[in-house]
Amino acid sequence: MTKIILASASPRRKELLSLLKISFEVCKSDVEEIMDQTMHPAELVMKLAEQKATDVYSKYTNSVVIGADTIVTLGGQKLGKPTSEDDAFKMLSLLSGNTHEVYTGVSIQSRGTITNFNVCTKVTFYQLTDEEIHAYIQTGEPMDKAGSYGIQGFGAIFVKEIEGDYYSVVGLPISQLARQLRKLNII
Repeated sequence: MTKIILASASPRRKELLSLLKISFEVCKSDVEEIMDQTMHPAELVMKLAEQKATDVYSKYTNSVVIGADTIVTLGGQKLGKPTSEDDAFKMLSLLSGNTHEVYTGVSIQSRGTITNFNVCTKVTFYQLTDEEIHAYIQTGEPMDKAGSYGIQGFGAIFVKEIEGDYYSVVGLPISQLARQLRKLNII
């Protein structure tokens, strides 16, 4: 049986991949995520996911490697992980009362082949007060998440509506991934 490796240290992605009831290992990629504002978000997340998967695949060429990346966009502006609490406040203020897109790209590398795909989900936030945003930032939850929020955590209270794949917003579109892995005869 071919070893499956998740090229991500994200506990959320690990939890989601475990839903497939397959054996896998985690090996974090050392690729630095560079947010290219000129690329279309769908292309960017697939490129970043592919870079992560390629990095890990180069060490485990007899394995199946899954890389993923998620970004949030609003009005063409790409929002990655916040660099500071002030940055998180700015991002959450931008998202307040608006609909944004969450793009998650996935790259599967196996037997010298690369399969990439992305999923886009629209998320609408309620109008947020400065106090709500500050209180949320104090939980620490926004600091390692694209767009400065976690829909699966306390950040869920900001969400008015979602159109698309919830799990893609969490960080891994698990149903699409399962279909791709089956198509590639990996599971």
